Amino acid sequence: MVKVTLIKSLIGTKPKQKATAESLGLHKIGDYTVQKKGAALDGKITIVSHLVKVEEA
Repeated sequence: MVKVTLIKSLIGTKPKQKATAESLGLHKIGDYTVQKKGAALDGKITIVSHLVKVEEA
């Protein structure tokens, strides 16, 4: 399991990055979700890596 936390604002980001963050369930700074590891999650994290913090849960 991985805890993904939004640490930077989505204002001014590209539409694809904003959509990816919202697909992860992240809307406001400080929001976090705990998700299963997998290839799809790794791809999403790559797209928004500069906006999120990833930790083992």
